[in-house]
Amino acid sequence: MIEKMKFLSITGPKEDIDRVVDTYLSKYEIHLENALSELKTVQDLRPFVENNPFKDISQRALELSQLLSPDGEQSGHKSMTVSQASDLIEAIGNEAEELKAKEESLISKRNTLKESLERILPFTALNYDLSAILHFKYIKFRFGRISHEYYHKFEDYVYDTIDTVLYKCREDDEYVWLVYFVPDTISNRIDAIYASMHFELITVPDEYKGTPFEATKTLEDSMKAVQIELNDVRKQLATFLELKRDDLLSAKDRLESFSTNFNVRKLAACTRQSRNTFYILCGWMSHHDADSFQRDISDDEKTFCIVEENHENILSRPPTKLLNPGLFKPFELFIKMYGLPAYNEIDPTILIGLTYSFLFGFMFGDVGQGLCLLVGGFLLHRFKKSSLAAIISCCGIFSTIFGFLFGSVFGFEEIIHAVWLRPMQHMTSLPFIGRLNTVFIVSVSIGMGIILLTMILNIINSYRSHDPERTFFDTNGLAGFVFYAGLVLTIVLYMTQNPIPASVLLVIMFALPLAIMFFKEPLTNLLERKARIMPKEKGMFVVQGFFELFEVLLSYFSNTLSFVRVGAFAISHAAMMEVVLMLSGYEAGNINWLVVILGNIFVCGMEGLIVGIQVLRLEYYELFSRFYRGTGRAFKPYGKKL
Repeated sequence: MIEKMKFLSITGPKEDIDRVVDTYLSKYEIHLENALSELKTVQDLRPFVENNPFKDISQRALELSQLLSPDGEQSGHKSMTVSQASDLIEAIGNEAEELKAKEESLISKRNTLKESLERILPFTALNYDLSAILHFKYIKFRFGRISHEYYHKFEDYVYDTIDTVLYKCREDDEYVWLVYFVPDTISNRIDAIYASMHFELITVPDEYKGTPFEATKTLEDSMKAVQIELNDVRKQLATFLELKRDDLLSAKDRLESFSTNFNVRKLAACTRQSRNTFYILCGWMSHHDADSFQRDISDDEKTFCIVEENHENILSRPPTKLLNPGLFKPFELFIKMYGLPAYNEIDPTILIGLTYSFLFGFMFGDVGQGLCLLVGGFLLHRFKKSSLAAIISCCGIFSTIFGFLFGSVFGFEEIIHAVWLRPMQHMTSLPFIGRLNTVFIVSVSIGMGIILLTMILNIINSYRSHDPERTFFDTNGLAGFVFYAGLVLTIVLYMTQNPIPASVLLVIMFALPLAIMFFKEPLTNLLERKARIMPKEKGMFVVQGFFELFEVLLSYFSNTLSFVRVGAFAISHAAMMEVVLMLSGYEAGNINWLVVILGNIFVCGMEGLIVGIQVLRLEYYELFSRFYRGTGRAFKPYGKKL
């Protein structure tokens, strides 16, 4: 169902807008519209332009609250004014910033130490005092790395021909880390040779003491000390914020509320009357909220509200707010995926809830697996609040019901008696067709009933939207309904070997609706009293009408046969479980329960997914395409009801 809406225009002194929003509108769900767009006919309207003074302090409060532990309570309970909230956030923020500054300084120091450690770590095998190397006077040194390919080439062809001493420190799969020494007088030439071998120089600053191994130990000890100090600062910050948790969260909520309230000005308009300037707010409320709001402001001398009952006088379309019983609420997921219904359109949530669950159960009838879906979906919805899990649970109910009708429990068909029939075994004889599986006949019959129902819904929707063509002359309108209903009636009478209606009645049921659908465009023009009834190109009109009519007849046939898949999956489910039992050795009397369990899990998972997709396809293409537009816009409330 779609909740009924009222359009409200709220006005009062300009300086009073914050009080009104905070006192009244924050208590109710109101979908605000742009007042300048809605009130184009009102003279001297101008936008309500002011900078939000709460934006920065509200953002600061949010950032501070994000430093709190996520395990604690996430909302405050203290009542405070906006100025008190601002002062509180300033005080908490200043003290927290001092600790954050210490934290950032320690992090920077730790990163510097880590960088120094990573730089010297590859050279720990060099057992020589680094400070002595770094202060050589006549010998130059170079720390760096070279790839294996060029290192071997250097050793084989170059090393013995130049004046240099090379010390290999470490190697991995890709590089060799080394130190080479060279006399100062020829260092430029030797450096050029090493560079030609793709030697990558690593700068070692004058800050290390002892051997590289001793230097790494010193750096590691320094990093541990800095980390201990850093943990202590973080603990101080966490303890301080936890002590202020209730104050901080209360202030954050208050500032967020005022910041959001202030943003209402973007949708408000201002008008000047005599010496005073008034604000105007426009928006949609549910009937219940609108009545409560009017009662609330009845004694408020500064606030005025006008309710517009006639939606034809309003420029914007009413938003859609779905209101369905709890059992069908999860199926709103499928509605939102397709598109919300327009305000004057039928909400198909209950229809899709019933048909989806029913068709799923028909295609997946098994008591054991149905109960697993029921319980598993219920528990998942209970703990994870998943709408899809709730849908699975509803489908499990119908799977269990059809499991009793088909006499199947985890694929075993000897445990209980079939209340109705066995899908793979029951056959029915039909005139002209012969023997046919009963579930195919039933599934097609269900499909014809659903198609007729969707045609009725299309007539209602089209009538509400004042569309005479779709109401009376469309393939899913009144003409299409008469034709298809007549066809269904004739087939049922023929298959049950009952007398078929007289020829005159058949002409009325078939020929007349087809003629109306053929001439739907001229008939619509005539009904709407347009100047031109028939199109200019009459020859093209006839050809186009003929092929469209042919396509209509073909679509009736294909759409009806599309429901055969319902019976096909009912049979395939029984067949798959029969294969599982055969593989487990059930027929030989030596049953392997592990195979039975794994087979049930596989069938329940794989076929359940496929059946779910196929039923959704039937809903969207065979049901929704006939009557549902899904052109509504969501109801987006400014404030949430307390």
